[in-house]
Amino acid sequence: MSTGAKSVKSSAGLHQKGTFTLGDLIKSVKSAPHFDSAGAVVIFIGVVRGETEKLEKVQKLELEAYEEKANQVLATICEDLKKKQGIADVQIHHMVGEFEVSEELVYVAVAGSHRQQLFPVLEEAVERYKKEAPIFKKEHMKTSKGRKRAYWKTEKNIC
Repeated sequence: MSTGAKSVKSSAGLHQKGTFTLGDLIKSVKSAPHFDSAGAVVIFIGVVRGETEKLEKVQKLELEAYEEKANQVLATICEDLKKKQGIADVQIHHMVGEFEVSEELVYVAVAGSHRQQLFPVLEEAVERYKKEAPIFKKEHMKTSKGRKRAYWKTEKNIC
């Protein structure tokens, strides 16, 4: 997988854990071609949750992706949303690798004229990448009875 550090000019993509930071995101958004029209930036930071809906304790997550397709999907989502009224920039940067509880997995940023326009676009960006990008998650957890187990999220949904 070649998900090394991306150029700050890229508005979307996969990154190996540790190669893209919140600081990189902010620099990238501020260097966007139409940033001078922005009056606000909203940012979503997805982190590893410490427990599942069934109250199992999460030990770690492994994230993998179909890299070429995921990069394409993330870029398409950003380009689609940039066409909305008052939006100067949309960026989605998703990490892959192994993550402990509370570590950052994804950054989504939306810059635009007025805050009222930004929050719905941010929510749409998050919902779309979760549904459309081929990014796969393996959860490692400890059950309420202390038993360790792991499964790919899609496998759990099928069983």
